[in-house]
Amino acid sequence: MSDTRFILLGIVLVFAGFLVLGILGKPFLEFTVQANEFGNCVDYTETGAVSIDCDIIMQNKLIFFAVVGALIGLGILSLIKGYRGRWDQDVKSDEMVGPKKG
Repeated sequence: MSDTRFILLGIVLVFAGFLVLGILGKPFLEFTVQANEFGNCVDYTETGAVSIDCDIIMQNKLIFFAVVGALIGLGILSLIKGYRGRWDQDVKSDEMVGPKKG
């Protein structure tokens, strides 16, 4: 991959991480507030209030944030690799493809 592709891949991964966090992270905020303030978690559905285990919700929250953190982290690493990279310039002359110069 060329350096530009790494930069574009990094931008896409970071954007996807923040997009997933923004769209799918909202329910975890509600359960975190319930667990911290009241000590128990209640899921309010159309059929009524259902008591759920806060530990399972917090484990799901941890897994979710690990996935989002991995997306953003991989995006940042890809941006760094694309910015610092010189792979396009370090090609040996016998490995080049295309018309020969001179």
